[in-house]
Amino acid sequence: MIWGCSFVVNKMALQFVSPLLFNAVRLTLATVVLVVFYRRNLAQLTVPAFRAGAVVGFFLFLGYELQTTGLQLTTPSKSAFLTGISAVLVPVVLLVFWKTHIRPWRAAGIAAALAGLFLMAIPPGSRGIADFAHVNAGDLLTIGGAFAFAFQIVFLGRAAQRFPFEQMAVLQIGVAAVLMLPSAPLLEHPHLQPTPTLGMAILFTGIFSTAIAFSVQAWAQQFTPATHAALIFTLEPVFAWLASFVLFRERLGMRGGAGALLILAGVLVSELLGNVSLPDDKPPESGPSGASR
Repeated sequence: MIWGCSFVVNKMALQFVSPLLFNAVRLTLATVVLVVFYRRNLAQLTVPAFRAGAVVGFFLFLGYELQTTGLQLTTPSKSAFLTGISAVLVPVVLLVFWKTHIRPWRAAGIAAALAGLFLMAIPPGSRGIADFAHVNAGDLLTIGGAFAFAFQIVFLGRAAQRFPFEQMAVLQIGVAAVLMLPSAPLLEHPHLQPTPTLGMAILFTGIFSTAIAFSVQAWAQQFTPATHAALIFTLEPVFAWLASFVLFRERLGMRGGAGALLILAGVLVSELLGNVSLPDDKPPESGPSGASR
């Protein structure tokens, strides 16, 4: 629910601040809060734990950068539903990099979610069902963010079973914050207009949707496989759409609504009827380990 509502809060905040600077400020706030609460756990930090947390943090940084930048160019509910495909991308990541088998129901769910993704992201053409020349750049950035979040879920699931969740919570957010601080002046023209709305948005996203929410995720993934954790995230776009409808009266339209339902149905089918186990602690022989979240 917190993450779902944060899409609307972020959209409101972006009226007064550039996206990368907003990410840097809220993640820095979250890092400070977590360091204060978990400082005793950090005293026992090991090099392997730091490496694992850094990998998770890298993909968290990448996901937030793409998602928040894309949110400037699309609507909160579309951003949430497109981000929601990260749940069905988790088993795809496990298949590609860990050679984990995908069961038929999970494959069907992935296909349904991808069909929904097509309907939401690709506008209809005058002579066909798609107009690829007018795809919203914000939607493409958001889809890229969904891929990054899928890797974040997988790598956090591996790390949370080996290291204290308190360390993983601090490290993933801290590393993401460190990467975001230099990215703002390099990749955008930073600007910030101090307003009460922006202040409340920074406090809400920094404390609730980042510090608290990611701490809970790191704790829960000690006991919950990555694919099961992804199921919980299916509620995120639902809350985002409800919040966006209440505040902005946003409507998805027939095509967008059908796409949203397909994404939600695909994720539910994939996670409720499919069954993919976590990879073991052995790192993949190729792929994202080279980025070593």
